[in-house]
Amino acid sequence: MMRPNIETFLGCDADYTSAEIVLYGAPFDSTTSFRPGARFGPAAMRHESFGLETYSPYQNADLCDCAVFDSGDLELCFGSPEAALADIEAKAAEICADGKLPLLLGGEHLVTFGAVRALLSRYPDLVILQFDAHADLRNDYLGATLSHACVMRRCHDLLGDGRIHQFCIRSGDRSEFDFADAGHTALHRFDFQGLQAAAAALAAAKVPVYLTIDLDCLDPGVLWGTGTPEAGGVTFLQLLEAILCVSGTRVVGADLNELAPMLDASGASTATACKILRELLIALSRSRTSNH
Repeated sequence: MMRPNIETFLGCDADYTSAEIVLYGAPFDSTTSFRPGARFGPAAMRHESFGLETYSPYQNADLCDCAVFDSGDLELCFGSPEAALADIEAKAAEICADGKLPLLLGGEHLVTFGAVRALLSRYPDLVILQFDAHADLRNDYLGATLSHACVMRRCHDLLGDGRIHQFCIRSGDRSEFDFADAGHTALHRFDFQGLQAAAAALAAAKVPVYLTIDLDCLDPGVLWGTGTPEAGGVTFLQLLEAILCVSGTRVVGADLNELAPMLDASGASTATACKILRELLIALSRSRTSNH
């Protein structure tokens, strides 16, 4: 039985039965390779969201008009990535089984793997769209195959070639880029070039899409409260345009991850993440209305 969270994200106070989208948090950062703190991201986004309005002038729409239920954060085992991923997978599967769109708040990027496993079980032809500074295609990181540096490689293990589209990628070791360039993934360097064509093709084919957004796709000048910031990223408006583009596809699940709020004492990074989440929720809500 789903119960409402005490402190919800701004405007996300629909009851579970009527909700089209369900937020759930995965406060996990045990495999973070540089600066920890992403486990505090989901709670910070909820708490700071009340500095925003529910209305989006970008989309001329209001989050209060969207049916979103915030189920709060999962209680995850920090000592075991396998156990944490199993809990994330179970929650995503429960939400999907009830005909709702699961939207996961990380946490480090590894949490995506749990959600993808659940969505793939329900949608065998699932395709992933990834916005990220990092390729995340290492086969292992210091011997660990379950790491935020390996999350897309683990997803590839399940999906196979041609079903992961990566954008804004500007960091990784040579083997990761070689792996992508060999045709295993569609890797687009530096920005969103190629997204419009990819999204149009996916929309025309009505393929189920999982959208994963690592906030370090943004330039550190826009958002520096993240574990592994990388110079040369995109702007807020470029990311918003990309989200709106993807919302025209058949999105069946999504996540927003890698906010480490304590690394930006000004609070600006958290405020930016909240605004991105507001826009993402509105865009996906409108998409479900038109595509279902």
